Amino acid sequence: MAQCITCGSELHPERAKKYNYCMAPKCQEKNLKGLTMVAIGVNKAADQYLVLDEQTKDELAGGKFRDQRRGSFGTSLPSSGPVAAAGPARADAADRAGGAQPARRPSERRPSERRPASREVPRRPWTKSQEKLALLYNEQGLRPQEIAQKLGLSTYTVTQIILSSRNQGKL
Repeated sequence: MAQCITCGSELHPERAKKYNYCMAPKCQEKNLKGLTMVAIGVNKAADQYLVLDEQTKDELAGGKFRDQRRGSFGTSLPSSGPVAAAGPARADAADRAGGAQPARRPSERRPSERRPASREVPRRPWTKSQEKLALLYNEQGLRPQEIAQKLGLSTYTVTQIILSSRNQGKL
């Protein structure tokens, strides 16, 4: 017969299958361990929780519980790195030799060196904090319409925030 590791009393056979301590309050207090829970499917109808063990960690890492609604807005996987700035693909002979070229006025630039007007960054109609909150809510699985209501923005603006972040590699 199994015995309690704290007080030495006999354990019921069914309890001994899972636990090595009895139901006495002092034994419970000394041996009881809390469980780490993780919310895997929070929605309007029900909250779904699992005990966070090694198997659940592997399933989460493998994407088993990913949000199906997130397919149209990208994933929350980290990007591979910062996007390199566009620049000339090859160095001039003077650059390779270590010589410096005199600076040219914008009007004197070669056609291949001129910046297209479309590359200018337009002013966005949202603040940095609104962008951060919208992306955070999006990561939590809220739809653009729900995010717009919370932030006081239009659904179109929220969608533009999410899409611009995805295009910049933030999502």
